[in-house]
Amino acid sequence: MTARRGRRRARVPRRGRAAPRLTPALVAAAAETACLLEVQAPKPGNVHRGAGLPGLTYRDFVLSAEAVGAVFRHRSRSRVGRLVLESVRATRRLVGTNTNLGIVLLLAPLARAALMSRPISLRARLRAVLRDLDRRDARDAYAAIRRARPGGLGRVPAQDVRRDPTDDLIDCMRLAAGHDAIAREYATAYDATFRVALPLLARERRAGANVAEAIVAVHLHLMATLPDTLVARQHGAVAARRLARAAAAVIAAGGTRTTEGRRRLERLDRRLRTARPPLNPGATADIVTAALFAWLLSHRPRRPSSAAARASARRRL
Repeated sequence: MTARRGRRRARVPRRGRAAPRLTPALVAAAAETACLLEVQAPKPGNVHRGAGLPGLTYRDFVLSAEAVGAVFRHRSRSRVGRLVLESVRATRRLVGTNTNLGIVLLLAPLARAALMSRPISLRARLRAVLRDLDRRDARDAYAAIRRARPGGLGRVPAQDVRRDPTDDLIDCMRLAAGHDAIAREYATAYDATFRVALPLLARERRAGANVAEAIVAVHLHLMATLPDTLVARQHGAVAARRLARAAAAVIAAGGTRTTEGRRRLERLDRRLRTARPPLNPGATADIVTAALFAWLLSHRPRRPSSAAARASARRRL
């Protein structure tokens, strides 16, 4: 009697777990988490867990992050301008001052790009989103700017935000790109975010820096290479260039990795905060947040993770 041989099963090669498809919930979680990570890092001259600014507190930024997350969950497939406007409206219902106009202006196109199904890079999808911006986006974005009332906003002869725009949003941004970091990102398809901040963030993490240390390193590098436009608007171009040199000196001393670097970083932070009015490199912080958002979208978890970040942030309020 012969034993019956079972039919041999074909071997199926093992594959790694496929990355989950991005959904509005995941994109919203990444946006909220990026905002929370940015504000928890002790960046010089900016609000963080250990320090505030006149009229701005850590709590304001945590509440603002929650507002952005809620809007992105429910409106992330809206047009860019509408997403910006609804985010600013939601923020102002919780916080009495401008905390995140620059952030939502940068995150909204990235969110739209992240939800596109085309099999190309995030930046390539972003370019498509930026090309699609029209006058509707400009009207809503201008309404958001007027609602947020950012500090240091001057007047310009063409497409001033106090009047209704007559051009598409991308054309309006190109007009402002020479003196505004957010507009420059639109005009260059987020050059500082993708060419400078995101690669440096990844390198710092690979070198063993924790997330907060990596954020501070990215912030210092951006400050040193791209003088902060918010500081320039509020204090003048000379002050912005002086701040860039100070940030470069901190980097040269080793940044957060050495005792001397940390000493210089603390001294720079005190100098910025004790100035009257304080020197706040807030445009730089906005670009850092955009880089964190892009980084989280490319290292996404299997389910939204902003609840844990939010709980951690609330424990520190």
